[in-house]
Amino acid sequence: MTAHTPPTPPFRDPQLPFAKRIDDLLSRLTPEEKVSFLHQFAPAVERLGIAAFRTGQEALHGVAWMGPATVFPQAVGLGATWNTDLVRRIGEAVSKEVRAMRARDDRVGLNVWSPTVNLLRHPLWGRNEEGYSEDPRLTSAIATAYTHGLRGDHPTYWRTAPVLKHWLAHNNETGRDVTSSSVRPRVLHEYDLRAFRGCVEAGAVAGVMPAYNLVNGRPNHVSPYLREQLRTWTDEELLVCSDAGAPSNLVDSEHYFDTHEEATAAALVAGVDSFTDHGTDSSKIVARVEGALEQGLLTQADVDAAVRRQLSVRFRLGEFDPHYDPHAGTGEFDSPAHRTLAGEAAEQAIVLLRNDGVLPLAADTRIAVVGLLADECKLDWYSGTLLHRSTPLEGLYERFGAERVEFAEGVDRVLLKTSAGTFLKVPTAAEATDEVRGAEGALDPALLAGRTDLPPLTTDATGTEFALVDWGEGVLTLRAPDGRYLSVAEDGRLRASADQPGGWVVQETFRLEPRAKADGDTPGITHGNGHLLLHLGTGRPVCVAADGVRVAGPDEENSEVVEVIVVESGEDAVTRVTARADVVVVVAGNDPHINGRETEDRTTLRLPAHQERLLAAARAANARTVLALVSAYPYAIEPGPLSAVLWTAHGGQAAGTALARVLAGDVSPAGRLPQTWYAGDADLPDLLDYDVIGSRQTYLYFEGTPLFPFGHGLSYASFSYADLAVRIEDGTAHVSFTVTNTGDVTADEVAQLYTRAVDPSVTRPRRELLDHRRVTLAPGASAELSFGVPLSSFAFWDVAQGRWRLESGPYELLVGASSADVRLRTTVTLEGEPAAPRPVRRRGLAAADFDEQSGVEIVDRTKVSGDAVTPVAGGTGELVYRACDFGTGTTGVTVTVAGSGSVELSLDGGPVLATLTVDAPTPGPYDHVTVDAALTAAGVHDLRLGLRGPLRLAHVGFSG
Repeated sequence: MTAHTPPTPPFRDPQLPFAKRIDDLLSRLTPEEKVSFLHQFAPAVERLGIAAFRTGQEALHGVAWMGPATVFPQAVGLGATWNTDLVRRIGEAVSKEVRAMRARDDRVGLNVWSPTVNLLRHPLWGRNEEGYSEDPRLTSAIATAYTHGLRGDHPTYWRTAPVLKHWLAHNNETGRDVTSSSVRPRVLHEYDLRAFRGCVEAGAVAGVMPAYNLVNGRPNHVSPYLREQLRTWTDEELLVCSDAGAPSNLVDSEHYFDTHEEATAAALVAGVDSFTDHGTDSSKIVARVEGALEQGLLTQADVDAAVRRQLSVRFRLGEFDPHYDPHAGTGEFDSPAHRTLAGEAAEQAIVLLRNDGVLPLAADTRIAVVGLLADECKLDWYSGTLLHRSTPLEGLYERFGAERVEFAEGVDRVLLKTSAGTFLKVPTAAEATDEVRGAEGALDPALLAGRTDLPPLTTDATGTEFALVDWGEGVLTLRAPDGRYLSVAEDGRLRASADQPGGWVVQETFRLEPRAKADGDTPGITHGNGHLLLHLGTGRPVCVAADGVRVAGPDEENSEVVEVIVVESGEDAVTRVTARADVVVVVAGNDPHINGRETEDRTTLRLPAHQERLLAAARAANARTVLALVSAYPYAIEPGPLSAVLWTAHGGQAAGTALARVLAGDVSPAGRLPQTWYAGDADLPDLLDYDVIGSRQTYLYFEGTPLFPFGHGLSYASFSYADLAVRIEDGTAHVSFTVTNTGDVTADEVAQLYTRAVDPSVTRPRRELLDHRRVTLAPGASAELSFGVPLSSFAFWDVAQGRWRLESGPYELLVGASSADVRLRTTVTLEGEPAAPRPVRRRGLAAADFDEQSGVEIVDRTKVSGDAVTPVAGGTGELVYRACDFGTGTTGVTVTVAGSGSVELSLDGGPVLATLTVDAPTPGPYDHVTVDAALTAAGVHDLRLGLRGPLRLAHVGFSG
């Protein structure tokens, strides 16, 4: 007898459409297996031959967390290139490295959590490095290019499946899991959603990740916008992956739900498909889903919908068609092409902010390169481990010759003297290995332990000279002569063991704090010249014990008093090498793990005082001083005394070579600022103020004078603009103009097209980017650039009608080299819809649809959907609704409210005409009542509402 070959199940048949194959596979999975798929780490189903699968592989600017990989510039640096073709090629290279790394390590996932499309609304946001721009169109263009590269060009199978982060309105680390972003409808549609929408509609996005924060009082993980907005933008199934630990936050920190079963069910129904919680342990999420099913909070159809979306991604990645997957075996890792691309990206990301003619440097220039980042190639939380490394110092040595370059780092070289008169000492380590943090790769690098194979610090009569750096806010690092940083491992011992500061909780930072004198003395006064050396990672002071130096235990009182003995100040070292140089290059900036990173916002735009001192010393010694800022975010500096200023984000493995080539003029700088650089902290709104319109944020609305404007960047060439022409046809504005290189070097120019509504009926952007193009031009060469701008790009979100509206009237078209450097302009008159008064008599008013506000925030009307408005902290607030049509005669007003307090109503700034008071507080914030009052009004008026007390206003209705 011959054994019969079992028939191929339909889900294995590559000739069938994915939808039918997923239907078949869903029918074969048991309810228990389906539930198990809802966790980030979905188990294998051996009886069906289905492998295990995990969502999530970080790949923001190269493959992260999985060991060595090509490291490209930080995302904000890629945004500064304004080059979508370059960024697409980088996405392609990253996706090929993902495939290559997965071929040898199946921990590497194909569902990549990248890019980050949160807008860089506020420059103090700790994760500024992860975004592309403050402008939604530029962000969307760069992100779309990156996702197209990550996805690949095959019409059916994807090389990787990118997930956009972090949905929605997420720009603060301070209380990020408990704070709510108050986002009015115009800001929601014109600003925050726009960046996501363009990417999704472009068709190269597999899903999104909700952010930790709340929006309008409701956690993003139960956001109705996932259903009402996101899933309406495409016919593709989109996979929504929770952020790590966020499902538990719904109960544990946000207290939005009483039970985890209720919270998990609400998230699943809202649209979360994969739960990233409790690491690799799926048991808690599985139990919560099963509990929700038993309690009737979920149906099997809810579970099936989420599993379907995950399977859709897995089918697109070729998992079930290994013989047909065009990307199988096509990985490329650390290739010459990728190294070249990393260098090209680093060069294109450099922005020349100021130049009095000192740049480019002649080949025979004698250079003093100084500064804390001069010999550094810093990595951030979402970097891979470096395969290659180029610091500014190394780049300058290579380009100009070591004999023409002198170096001073500018650290303070110190001894740490104990109360016993001895000094902290780094003992010699026998056969110490040269480990690099993260080189082995880790699914969760937060769990990487500190080294314990090296001996802890001791004390002796001579001690060790440490390199001390103050990174601002009194946060210090201490580095031993062998280059290792002082760090504390799990055993509490202090060792010179870290190659760089890093980790989820940085263990390499300290603070010198005054120690109170003995009992009976005034507390807080320093103990002589001594201080406590506080280890910030543990929050404990350092003490000296018989078996070595360690942090004190929670109940110990033997904290060591140390005196800092300065052997050489950073300023003295800088002065020593700068006076005899032709030019000084000061390389300043940030360490991406300190004072401004995930979990920690910055507190100021200023450079840390240590670096300001070094810059001042350099300028005092040599007038020809160039400042090269290498940072993840903008700074407020005084550029006047400087000969030149450049900025680049941390540029990855080729950063130093790229900077040297720009300084030498081998390549003309053409990066452009992707966000406004403000002159000082006084120009900034509160970090938690998300109303970019009302508080005049970003270049779109800012009314002050920036330090450097959005889109700014200089060149070694000069460019002229001419021949601006505009033609309106078939719903599109066709704009063309000519750009000519009038300089004497080949260079890139970034031509930028903006618009401005000349006579708007509501507050509109002072200038708004429509499109841009980066072009390379030889001396004397010209290029005619053409743009097709849909007329919908000129529309705004009309809160009176709850939809987009193109307003009739004149619009300026502005062409130039930045948002402030306009070379050409013309005005076109567009035919749209005229403004119409709000039909409040017929439809009433949704409270959140205001035109202007002060002292209020938007909150959730219910836990599922809808908005209400409440005074901040239960105080007083004002709302204005323009042009409300009360018809021929309104005689009554009704408010829908919860809480307690009153609503005062007036017209056109006149006296209060009606006061509606909630006599008794409602049982809860979602228990709304209606309150009526008489009101006599007719015709069109501006309506003003005064909110008094902790009430939540949802709706206002009128009758008569």
